[in-house]
Amino acid sequence: MRDTFQSGVIAEVSKDALFLTFNQTHEPNAVTVIRSVLASMPAKLREYRQHYPDAGLHMTVAIGSAYWDRLNPEERPALLRAFPALENGERVAPSTPVDLLFIIRAEQHDAVFELAAEISDSLKDMAERVDEVHGFRYRDTRDLTGFVDGTENPVGDDRLEVALVGDEDFEFAGGSYLHLQRYEHDLTAWQRLPVKQQEDVFGRTKADNVEYPGDKKSPHAHTKRTSLKDAEGQSLEILRQSMPYGDSERKGLMFVSTCRTPEHFELMLESMVQGDEEGHADRLLEFTRAVTGAAFFAPSSAWLEQLA
Repeated sequence: MRDTFQSGVIAEVSKDALFLTFNQTHEPNAVTVIRSVLASMPAKLREYRQHYPDAGLHMTVAIGSAYWDRLNPEERPALLRAFPALENGERVAPSTPVDLLFIIRAEQHDAVFELAAEISDSLKDMAERVDEVHGFRYRDTRDLTGFVDGTENPVGDDRLEVALVGDEDFEFAGGSYLHLQRYEHDLTAWQRLPVKQQEDVFGRTKADNVEYPGDKKSPHAHTKRTSLKDAEGQSLEILRQSMPYGDSERKGLMFVSTCRTPEHFELMLESMVQGDEEGHADRLLEFTRAVTGAAFFAPSSAWLEQLA
Protein backbone atom coordinates (compact mmCIF):
# COMPACT_ATOMS: atom_id res chain seq x y z
CA MET A 1 0.00 0.00 0.00
CA ARG A 2 2.97 2.33 0.20
CA ASP A 3 2.53 3.41 -3.42
CA THR A 4 -0.99 4.66 -2.61
CA PHE A 5 -0.04 7.22 0.03
CA GLN A 6 -2.24 10.29 0.37
CA SER A 7 -0.68 13.05 -1.70
CA GLY A 8 -1.41 15.67 0.94
CA VAL A 9 1.02 13.98 3.33
CA ILE A 10 4.07 14.82 1.21
CA ALA A 11 2.87 17.68 -1.02
CA GLU A 12 4.75 20.96 -1.26
CA VAL A 13 3.36 24.13 0.33
CA SER A 14 0.16 25.40 -1.28
CA LYS A 15 -1.43 28.83 -1.37
CA ASP A 16 -4.60 28.00 0.55
CA ALA A 17 -5.81 25.42 3.07
CA LEU A 18 -8.59 24.45 5.44
CA PHE A 19 -8.02 22.41 8.60
CA LEU A 20 -11.22 20.66 9.69
CA THR A 21 -11.60 18.56 12.84
CA PHE A 22 -14.64 16.54 13.91
CA ASN A 23 -15.88 14.37 16.75
CA GLN A 24 -18.33 11.53 16.19
CA THR A 25 -21.85 12.04 17.53
CA HIS A 26 -23.93 9.44 19.40
CA GLU A 27 -26.08 8.55 16.41
CA PRO A 28 -26.51 4.74 16.33
CA ASN A 29 -25.08 4.27 12.83
CA ALA A 30 -22.41 7.00 13.04
CA VAL A 31 -19.43 4.65 12.78
CA THR A 32 -20.87 2.93 9.71
CA VAL A 33 -21.55 6.23 7.94
CA ILE A 34 -18.15 7.67 8.85
CA ARG A 35 -16.38 4.55 7.53
CA SER A 36 -18.28 4.98 4.26
CA VAL A 37 -17.41 8.69 4.05
CA LEU A 38 -13.71 8.01 4.66
CA ALA A 39 -13.69 5.23 2.07
CA SER A 40 -15.13 7.64 -0.51
CA MET A 41 -12.49 10.34 0.02
CA PRO A 42 -9.83 9.14 -2.49
CA ALA A 43 -12.45 8.98 -5.28
CA LYS A 44 -13.90 12.32 -4.17
CA LEU A 45 -10.46 13.93 -4.43
CA ARG A 46 -10.00 12.53 -7.94
CA GLU A 47 -13.40 13.95 -8.91
CA TYR A 48 -12.54 17.42 -7.64
CA ARG A 49 -9.17 17.35 -9.36
CA GLN A 50 -10.93 16.76 -12.67
CA HIS A 51 -13.24 19.69 -11.96
CA TYR A 52 -10.33 21.92 -10.88
CA PRO A 53 -7.42 20.67 -13.02
CA ASP A 54 -5.18 23.66 -12.33
CA ALA A 55 -5.80 23.97 -8.59
CA GLY A 56 -3.07 21.62 -7.36
CA LEU A 57 -5.63 20.11 -4.99
CA HIS A 58 -4.45 17.82 -2.16
CA MET A 59 -6.17 16.32 0.86
CA THR A 60 -5.02 14.51 3.98
CA VAL A 61 -7.55 12.40 5.89
CA ALA A 62 -6.39 11.33 9.36
CA ILE A 63 -7.94 9.37 12.21
CA GLY A 64 -7.40 10.36 15.85
CA SER A 65 -5.39 8.09 18.14
CA ALA A 66 -8.20 7.75 20.68
CA TYR A 67 -10.88 7.22 18.01
CA TRP A 68 -9.06 4.60 15.96
CA ASP A 69 -10.27 1.54 17.86
CA ARG A 70 -13.92 2.63 17.61
CA LEU A 71 -13.61 3.08 13.86
CA ASN A 72 -11.48 0.01 13.18
CA PRO A 73 -11.11 -2.34 16.17
CA GLU A 74 -9.54 -5.18 14.16
CA GLU A 75 -6.14 -3.63 13.52
CA ARG A 76 -4.14 -0.60 14.64
CA PRO A 77 -0.93 1.11 13.45
CA ALA A 78 1.91 -0.23 15.59
CA LEU A 79 3.04 3.10 17.06
CA LEU A 80 -0.21 5.07 17.21
CA ARG A 81 -0.55 6.67 20.64
CA ALA A 82 -1.91 9.74 22.40
CA PHE A 83 -0.47 13.22 21.97
CA PRO A 84 2.21 13.81 24.65
CA ALA A 85 0.90 16.63 26.87
CA LEU A 86 3.78 18.66 28.35
CA GLU A 87 4.08 21.67 30.63
CA ASN A 88 7.05 23.69 31.87
CA GLY A 89 6.00 27.00 33.38
CA GLU A 90 4.62 29.17 30.57
CA ARG A 91 5.75 26.64 27.95
CA VAL A 92 2.89 24.22 27.34
CA ALA A 93 1.85 21.57 24.84
CA PRO A 94 -1.74 20.58 25.69
CA SER A 95 -3.43 17.40 24.49
CA THR A 96 -6.83 18.10 22.90
CA PRO A 97 -7.74 14.87 21.07
CA VAL A 98 -10.31 14.82 18.27
CA ASP A 99 -11.67 11.98 16.16
CA LEU A 100 -11.16 13.07 12.55
CA LEU A 101 -8.95 15.52 10.66
CA PHE A 102 -9.25 16.72 7.08
CA ILE A 103 -6.56 19.01 5.64
CA ILE A 104 -7.51 20.36 2.20
CA ARG A 105 -4.93 22.37 0.28
CA ALA A 106 -4.79 23.99 -3.15
CA GLU A 107 -3.77 27.04 -5.13
CA GLN A 108 -7.44 28.09 -5.39
CA HIS A 109 -9.67 28.78 -2.40
CA ASP A 110 -12.85 27.88 -4.30
CA ALA A 111 -11.64 24.29 -4.76
CA VAL A 112 -10.80 24.03 -1.06
CA PHE A 113 -14.09 25.62 -0.05
CA GLU A 114 -16.28 23.35 -2.15
CA LEU A 115 -14.58 20.11 -1.12
CA ALA A 116 -14.71 21.12 2.54
CA ALA A 117 -18.42 21.92 2.25
CA GLU A 118 -19.16 18.52 0.72
CA ILE A 119 -17.22 16.73 3.46
CA SER A 120 -19.12 18.62 6.15
CA ASP A 121 -22.45 17.79 4.51
CA SER A 122 -21.56 14.10 4.22
CA LEU A 123 -20.83 13.96 7.96
CA LYS A 124 -23.94 15.89 9.01
CA ASP A 125 -25.47 14.46 12.19
CA MET A 126 -22.77 11.77 12.32
CA ALA A 127 -19.88 14.01 13.38
CA GLU A 128 -19.86 17.51 14.82
CA ARG A 129 -17.25 20.01 13.73
CA VAL A 130 -14.77 20.95 16.45
CA ASP A 131 -12.73 23.55 14.59
CA GLU A 132 -12.25 25.04 11.13
CA VAL A 133 -9.11 27.08 10.47
CA HIS A 134 -8.20 28.75 7.18
CA GLY A 135 -4.48 28.58 6.47
CA PHE A 136 -2.66 30.54 3.81
CA ARG A 137 0.79 30.93 2.28
CA TYR A 138 2.39 34.07 3.70
CA ARG A 139 4.92 35.80 1.46
CA ASP A 140 7.66 33.33 0.43
CA THR A 141 6.46 30.51 2.75
CA ARG A 142 7.11 32.50 5.94
CA ASP A 143 5.47 32.27 9.32
CA LEU A 144 3.76 35.42 10.64
CA THR A 145 6.89 36.04 12.72
CA GLY A 146 8.56 36.87 9.40
CA PHE A 147 10.85 33.81 9.33
CA VAL A 148 10.84 31.15 6.62
CA ASP A 149 9.00 28.03 7.79
CA GLY A 150 10.02 24.44 7.02
CA THR A 151 13.65 25.22 6.22
CA GLU A 152 14.82 21.82 7.48
CA ASN A 153 12.28 19.81 5.49
CA PRO A 154 13.55 16.86 3.45
CA VAL A 155 13.40 17.27 -0.33
CA GLY A 156 12.70 14.97 -3.27
CA ASP A 157 12.38 11.26 -2.53
CA ASP A 158 13.58 11.89 1.02
CA ARG A 159 10.14 13.35 1.76
CA LEU A 160 8.62 9.91 1.21
CA GLU A 161 11.31 8.17 3.23
CA VAL A 162 10.80 10.50 6.20
CA ALA A 163 7.00 10.78 6.11
CA LEU A 164 5.73 7.33 5.13
CA VAL A 165 5.57 4.08 7.07
CA GLY A 166 7.42 1.28 5.30
CA ASP A 167 7.58 -2.49 5.58
CA GLU A 168 8.21 -2.25 9.31
CA ASP A 169 4.39 -2.12 9.65
CA PHE A 170 3.33 -3.72 6.38
CA GLU A 171 -0.44 -3.45 6.87
CA PHE A 172 -0.12 0.32 7.26
CA ALA A 173 2.69 0.99 4.78
CA GLY A 174 2.15 4.29 2.99
CA GLY A 175 0.48 5.81 6.01
CA SER A 176 1.92 8.51 8.24
CA TYR A 177 1.88 9.51 11.88
CA LEU A 178 0.54 13.05 11.98
CA HIS A 179 0.64 15.57 14.82
CA LEU A 180 -1.37 18.79 14.71
CA GLN A 181 -0.97 21.82 16.96
CA ARG A 182 -2.54 25.25 16.69
CA TYR A 183 -0.18 27.93 17.98
CA GLU A 184 -1.32 31.44 18.84
CA HIS A 185 1.39 34.10 18.43
CA ASP A 186 1.88 37.17 20.59
CA LEU A 187 2.96 39.28 17.65
CA THR A 188 2.85 42.50 19.68
CA ALA A 189 5.55 41.20 22.04
CA TRP A 190 7.46 39.63 19.15
CA GLN A 191 7.59 42.81 17.13
CA ARG A 192 9.04 44.71 20.08
CA LEU A 193 12.21 42.64 19.73
CA PRO A 194 14.93 44.08 17.50
CA VAL A 195 15.55 41.94 14.42
CA LYS A 196 18.89 40.65 15.75
CA GLN A 197 17.21 39.39 18.92
CA GLN A 198 14.50 37.73 16.81
CA GLU A 199 17.23 36.03 14.79
CA ASP A 200 18.88 34.81 18.00
CA VAL A 201 15.57 33.27 19.08
CA PHE A 202 15.41 31.26 15.85
CA GLY A 203 19.13 30.70 15.34
CA ARG A 204 19.04 31.95 11.77
CA THR A 205 18.80 35.23 9.89
CA LYS A 206 15.43 36.72 9.05
CA ALA A 207 15.77 38.28 5.61
CA ASP A 208 17.93 35.71 3.82
CA ASN A 209 17.23 32.63 6.00
CA VAL A 210 20.84 31.66 6.75
CA GLU A 211 21.24 29.37 9.74
CA TYR A 212 23.77 30.36 12.41
CA PRO A 213 26.85 28.14 12.83
CA GLY A 214 26.36 25.71 15.68
CA ASP A 215 28.80 27.48 17.98
CA LYS A 216 26.97 30.79 17.47
CA LYS A 217 23.56 29.50 18.49
CA SER A 218 22.05 30.06 21.91
CA PRO A 219 21.12 26.77 23.63
CA HIS A 220 17.61 28.25 23.76
CA ALA A 221 17.44 28.84 19.98
CA HIS A 222 14.55 27.18 18.17
CA THR A 223 16.83 25.52 15.62
CA LYS A 224 19.02 24.20 18.44
CA ARG A 225 16.07 22.70 20.28
CA THR A 226 14.61 21.02 17.18
CA SER A 227 17.82 19.76 15.51
CA LEU A 228 18.19 16.39 17.21
CA LYS A 229 20.22 13.28 16.44
CA ASP A 230 19.88 9.63 17.41
CA ALA A 231 22.51 7.49 19.15
CA GLU A 232 24.23 6.85 15.80
CA GLY A 233 24.44 10.55 15.00
CA GLN A 234 21.67 10.49 12.38
CA SER A 235 19.30 13.47 12.25
CA LEU A 236 15.78 12.88 13.54
CA GLU A 237 13.66 14.26 10.71
CA ILE A 238 10.00 15.12 10.26
CA LEU A 239 8.14 16.60 7.31
CA ARG A 240 6.48 19.87 8.30
CA GLN A 241 3.24 20.78 6.54
CA SER A 242 2.53 23.90 8.60
CA MET A 243 0.66 27.02 7.47
CA PRO A 244 -0.04 30.44 9.02
CA TYR A 245 -3.59 31.45 9.86
CA GLY A 246 -5.15 34.61 11.19
CA ASP A 247 -8.22 36.74 11.72
CA SER A 248 -9.08 39.86 13.71
CA GLU A 249 -8.71 38.02 17.04
CA ARG A 250 -6.14 35.25 16.68
CA LYS A 251 -3.00 34.86 14.61
CA GLY A 252 -0.56 31.99 14.54
CA LEU A 253 0.55 28.75 12.96
CA MET A 254 -1.18 25.47 12.24
CA PHE A 255 1.77 23.18 12.90
CA VAL A 256 1.63 19.81 11.15
CA SER A 257 4.24 17.07 11.47
CA THR A 258 4.13 13.92 9.33
CA CYS A 259 6.56 11.07 9.90
CA ARG A 260 6.97 7.30 9.66
CA THR A 261 7.25 7.26 13.46
CA PRO A 262 5.75 9.49 16.16
CA GLU A 263 8.99 9.41 18.15
CA HIS A 264 10.78 12.16 16.21
CA PHE A 265 8.04 14.71 16.82
CA GLU A 266 7.71 13.69 20.46
CA LEU A 267 11.43 14.15 21.11
CA MET A 268 11.45 17.56 19.39
CA LEU A 269 8.44 18.72 21.38
CA GLU A 270 10.05 17.58 24.64
CA SER A 271 13.25 19.40 23.70
CA MET A 272 11.29 22.59 23.04
CA VAL A 273 9.11 22.51 26.15
CA GLN A 274 11.23 20.73 28.76
CA GLY A 275 14.65 21.59 27.33
CA ASP A 276 17.90 19.69 27.65
CA GLU A 277 19.53 18.30 30.79
CA GLU A 278 20.59 21.85 31.74
CA GLY A 279 17.02 23.12 31.33
CA HIS A 280 17.61 25.06 28.08
CA ALA A 281 14.08 25.25 26.62
CA ASP A 282 12.93 26.92 23.41
CA ARG A 283 12.76 30.70 23.77
CA LEU A 284 10.36 30.91 20.83
CA LEU A 285 7.68 29.55 23.18
CA GLU A 286 7.82 32.86 25.05
CA PHE A 287 6.13 34.43 22.01
CA THR A 288 3.80 31.68 20.83
CA ARG A 289 1.59 29.27 22.74
CA ALA A 290 0.15 25.93 21.68
CA VAL A 291 -3.59 25.84 22.38
CA THR A 292 -4.35 22.47 20.79
CA GLY A 293 -2.49 19.21 20.29
CA ALA A 294 -3.68 15.96 18.72
CA ALA A 295 -2.13 12.76 17.36
CA PHE A 296 -3.47 11.01 14.25
CA PHE A 297 -2.67 8.36 11.70
CA ALA A 298 -3.16 9.22 8.02
CA PRO A 299 -3.54 5.84 6.29
CA SER A 300 -2.89 5.20 2.61
CA SER A 301 -5.63 5.83 0.07
CA ALA A 302 -5.88 2.09 -0.54
CA TRP A 303 -6.46 1.47 3.17
CA LEU A 304 -9.18 4.12 3.27
CA GLU A 305 -10.96 2.61 0.26
CA GLN A 306 -11.10 -0.83 1.85
CA LEU A 307 -13.18 0.61 4.72
CA ALA A 308 -16.17 0.35 2.37
